[in-house]
Amino acid sequence: QAYLGSSSIAALTHLARKPGWDITRTLDNVKIWTHEEGVVLSFKVEMQVKVPSHVAFSLLSDFSLRRRWDRHLLTCELLQAVSEEENIYHVTSAPMTGHQPRDFVILVSQRQPCRPQEPYTVAVRSVTLRAVPPSPEFCRSEIPCAGFQIHSSSSSSCTVCYFHQVTSGVMPYLAANLTGSSKSIEDTALECIKFLE
Repeated sequence: QAYLGSSSIAALTHLARKPGWDITRTLDNVKIWTHEEGVVLSFKVEMQVKVPSHVAFSLLSDFSLRRRWDRHLLTCELLQAVSEEENIYHVTSAPMTGHQPRDFVILVSQRQPCRPQEPYTVAVRSVTLRAVPPSPEFCRSEIPCAGFQIHSSSSSSCTVCYFHQVTSGVMPYLAANLTGSSKSIEDTALECIKFLE
């Protein structure tokens, strides 16, 4: 699990550094970017937040708080505290029209910066846990790579970047968004900013 956590952090860092991000939308405090590579679609949501970076890191790394700002989540249960830096959660999400509700078993890995210019990082990836096998009432879905990088802007503000690599299981949720017919990503980002501030 420690290895998975380190590789998850590395995967998120690699995704964040990829060239070729296209900006698709800009609001006052939110920018949305997309990156396409073969069949893999990734998106980045950049948020300007008026709290210190360590405060944002503390709030975003505790996934049990996520339901306060992300309305897509129905439940979020801590299954296992692996270490101070790694936790495993079982998350269920609301059904979309015509789709079964989904669930995920995820490893959330958090890292503080080693050097001043580095971001705080919260990486998310799916894992398999024998104690939580797939259930017929949910469609078990996978997150290959997602998470937050939090860059300090000043002593009282920071830039929060949320990354998500999208697989076909998540596409129904995002298809409407990325064509501009839904403002779900924007709304969630604004809720996140409000929660952090």
